[in-house]
Amino acid sequence: MPNAVTPQKNRFILSLVGGFMLFSGAVVAKTDIEEGKDLAFNRKKGNCLACHAIAGGALPGDIGPSLENMKARYPDKSHLRAQIWDASKINPNTVMIPFGKHRVLSEKEIDKITTFIHSL
Repeated sequence: MPNAVTPQKNRFILSLVGGFMLFSGAVVAKTDIEEGKDLAFNRKKGNCLACHAIAGGALPGDIGPSLENMKARYPDKSHLRAQIWDASKINPNTVMIPFGKHRVLSEKEIDKITTFIHSL
């Protein structure tokens, strides 16, 4: 049987499909969302739960608004990122930490948190 599918061919095909999926946008975006969630919930990093209620988060604060329907609230994702970077530019009286301006988070960390928060 020259065209028979052998276990070796199956493993080869699966490795090709797995490699393709690894580089597809859907898998990368999910990873950024997951990493952003980890950072947002991390008490030593984003610590978003200290002030905001977020679905899936334990012991949320109530200083800031609940983070839900974020795509509707921030249709332009760059405005959400700017808010996380330095909320005082929009509201000088805010109590939100300027995570970017004060280098609490790196550029990549802010991007990942923005991706996560925007997905809510």
